[in-house]
Amino acid sequence: MFIGISALTLDGKGRMTVPARHRDLLASQGGGRLTLTKSPEGCLLMFAEPQWREFHAKIAALPMSAQGWKRIYLGHATEAEIDSTGRVLIAPELRVAAHIERDVDLIGMGSHFEVWDRATHQAREAAVIEAGMPDAVRDIVI
Repeated sequence: MFIGISALTLDGKGRMTVPARHRDLLASQGGGRLTLTKSPEGCLLMFAEPQWREFHAKIAALPMSAQGWKRIYLGHATEAEIDSTGRVLIAPELRVAAHIERDVDLIGMGSHFEVWDRATHQAREAAVIEAGMPDAVRDIVI
């Protein structure tokens, strides 16, 4: 399970260093092979290979009425691999799609990660908090 947030910085080639605490699990789950794709939330989704296969199967099985969503998730998917120094290249097209330039937040979401431009993430999180906690969440955490 991937949890926690890491504040990271892309290098000049668009590579992100995967935190050491996640590298071993990613290596054991899929040999360090990852898939990144666009999310309508404004971030990128990053999956280890086994979780990507499960997600892909669910999206591919959607009816034709969801063809546009299939295109967003599957059409923008890019395979990547953690290199020998623990870095993963984020494709330029995906960086543009998520407005990622340099500072990123890597957020563990259990089965996958979200990769956010830091300023965008901070603004989105502030808006969520400002909107108030919905009852469904309040019932669980309070």
